[in-house]
Amino acid sequence: MVRMNIFEALRVSHDVQRDLSRRLRASLDDAVQRQQVFVALKRELVAHETAEERCFYVPLFEHDTTVDASRHAISEHHQMDEMVESLEAMDAGSAPWRQCIAKLCDKIEHHLEEEEHKFFQEAGKVLTERQKVVLAKDYEAQFLTLRVEQG
Repeated sequence: MVRMNIFEALRVSHDVQRDLSRRLRASLDDAVQRQQVFVALKRELVAHETAEERCFYVPLFEHDTTVDASRHAISEHHQMDEMVESLEAMDAGSAPWRQCIAKLCDKIEHHLEEEEHKFFQEAGKVLTERQKVVLAKDYEAQFLTLRVEQG
């Protein structure tokens, strides 16, 4: 049985995040759908960011060539978390809320593109094929555990 490597495993969640971002932008005029999609996106981000940091970025801190990119990616996770917190404190559907949603969705897209087209290549040079498969297994387990814990 062929197992996914870490890059393939991360892309599964990346695709979900892209879809949820697209759906959120499209549902801004439907309060019920907007709230459902926002909650789903928030859950996906929390589980993905935490599992990715633990199972992908932390191991990459061991390599000089991937330390800065790992720090940058974790910083972007923090920025997205702060945007989500801001959104939760705003009146959903208001003009400032819509502006913040647009910024969050743009940030998500930027982050995913940067990871997939730059950082994955750097990480691919320092990880062995076995590490890539083991990290994927660890990531998937962490991600699923975090999703279950969120309800």
